[in-house]
Amino acid sequence: MTGDASYMARALRLAERGRGRTSPNPMVGALVVDADGVIVGRGSHERAGGPHAEIHALDDAGDRARGATLYCTLEPCAHTGRTGPCAPRVVAAGIRRAVIAVEDPNPKVHGRGLAHLREHGVDVVVGVLAEAAERLNRPFFTYIQHGRPFVTIKAALSLDGMVAARRGARTALTGPEANAAVHQERAEVDAIAIGSETLLVDDPLLTARGIFRDRPLVRVVFDRRLRATPAARLFSTLAAGPVVIVGCEPRSARGRERADALRAAGAEVDLLDEPGGSGQAASASFLWTALARLAARHVTSLVVEGGPQLHQAFWRAGLVDRVELFVAPVSVGSGGVEWSAVPDGTIASLADLTARPIGDDVRIEGYVHRAR
Repeated sequence: MTGDASYMARALRLAERGRGRTSPNPMVGALVVDADGVIVGRGSHERAGGPHAEIHALDDAGDRARGATLYCTLEPCAHTGRTGPCAPRVVAAGIRRAVIAVEDPNPKVHGRGLAHLREHGVDVVVGVLAEAAERLNRPFFTYIQHGRPFVTIKAALSLDGMVAARRGARTALTGPEANAAVHQERAEVDAIAIGSETLLVDDPLLTARGIFRDRPLVRVVFDRRLRATPAARLFSTLAAGPVVIVGCEPRSARGRERADALRAAGAEVDLLDEPGGSGQAASASFLWTALARLAARHVTSLVVEGGPQLHQAFWRAGLVDRVELFVAPVSVGSGGVEWSAVPDGTIASLADLTARPIGDDVRIEGYVHRAR
């Protein structure tokens, strides 16, 4: 890899420094390279509300930015949000050439930053390592283009495809290395979710343990019938972030009492209208509405950790973007609870499919083919 692609690859590595801290903004990296090919400025977007990567890189370069080339993994903005616009700063710094990986999909930005640069005499190149730049910010692109979070369904399975020894039984399958990877992911995403059955059976804490997380983690329970109990351990962890119970508007006084009891326990109870119709269509309508509500609170990435029925509902609704499986080297037997969220053969057809050992287990992950 040489020339523009080599510098852009370095900018993409810089962007990774913001992982888990920039949402709902994207991760962005930037380099300033002088006429001799020397990197004179480096920057990354470190957290939402802070200076953008281009500003850090230009500040790092100082006067050496004049006549240099800017490499940036995302189009510089030309509007004022929580920070000022970046494109005018690029022009004012005297940048001669700007190499951009991908245009910003945000309608407030899309194309305007590039137009500002070109109108002020900057030579602009777009599309260098574009696929890698989009892959880096899949949640951001999904959030902007579809108005919902990027959704991962995650499960721990036995060799024979089971998630539990029997219905209603809490079953530990994976080893410490896989468990550590789960907590690492919790430290990076905006929200994790379970269904009411998982809450009742496993009584999980749903926190990121053994690793630092510097912002609240949203925990979501999909619970149309408000089956959750205020005694759940989850409500002892409110310091880690909000607990959102997503249910349907109760029709009875008893249902309203359950909602009030959950609020008293510290939950944010988000009640949706009962979807029309029945079965799969009603479930899909409920999930689409729930995800739109989560997006409205700036949740851009959601890991659905269980259980099988909720995974299947997300899949059938066309709301799964990524599948992540941890397969343990044990067999449960025919009495176990099968994970059948996706149709046979689907896993093998996922994009960017990988399978790698993690301790004694195997981590399988892949992305769903879907046109934007």
